[in-house]
Amino acid sequence: MEVRAELNMNHRISTKSEPRLEVLMSWWGMNGLGVLNGIGEEWSMEEKVRRIAEAGYDGINGFLPEGREAEHWNRLLDQYNLSYSVNAYPKTAEELDAFLRKAKSFGRVDFVNVQVIRPFLVGEQAVQLLSDMAEVSHSVGIPAYIETHRGTITQDLLRTVEYAKVLPELELTIDFSHYVVAGEMHTVSAEAEMLLQTLLSRTKSIHARVSNGEQVQIDIPVFGSVNEEGAKDLEFEHPMLKHFTPWWLGGMRSWRQTAQENEVLPFVCELGPPPYAITVRGPDDAPCEVSDRWTQALLFARIARSLWKQI
Repeated sequence: MEVRAELNMNHRISTKSEPRLEVLMSWWGMNGLGVLNGIGEEWSMEEKVRRIAEAGYDGINGFLPEGREAEHWNRLLDQYNLSYSVNAYPKTAEELDAFLRKAKSFGRVDFVNVQVIRPFLVGEQAVQLLSDMAEVSHSVGIPAYIETHRGTITQDLLRTVEYAKVLPELELTIDFSHYVVAGEMHTVSAEAEMLLQTLLSRTKSIHARVSNGEQVQIDIPVFGSVNEEGAKDLEFEHPMLKHFTPWWLGGMRSWRQTAQENEVLPFVCELGPPPYAITVRGPDDAPCEVSDRWTQALLFARIARSLWKQI
């Protein structure tokens, strides 16, 4: 089933100043697209950017380019009128400071999504590091949102809730797929829901991926078609969606309560390539993904815009 999206090349042009949602495509999630069941060639950089724009995305969440690569990115982003944000993987506040200054010199980074690669740092030291990183972000003048992610300083749900209690400056990228799989949440208990709701009040961006208690990225079966009114003509179902869509909506509502004029809530469709994507053996024993990541990302984009209309 093909999910179609309307061509909307001027989707970022607006004279309105109210807070708004921007739906972004993960550049990491574009890896390998164009190859189906081991057949075909991966889309070129230019084709990927063109397809992202033509699908109606507002921007791209990628990686910090340098040198001639930066020039290439600037040209394509200007050509297709797309916003740009990047990811960082620091271990210290000094590393984040250096990264943010490079991002500022690039000149068009809206925000930085941060995975703090200190998974075994806990207690007062972890709180101090997160506080220092928030100060660095404020000093440099680029928003830096800490992602709720396995293998990082926020890998543990209980710890992250404690950080939020003592750090009013903590701003989060919400990706609960990590907590669901790490906590083996085949179902979400009332206790887990209470803890997750605590973090939604810190929402500054959202990463869209659905997990279950065993896999971090699962496929959502889709039937029907998409029209310009959004996702309402689609039929899609999975038991975990009854948790994830309210979390996304809750994060949007919490963010909107304090958002200022011209502020943007980034919603990133972030479906990773293998080994995030589940594979089976295809022709010639080549690994083939069980999901169409491009179609799934379009589905999440439609769900996000449909949820935003409920704010």
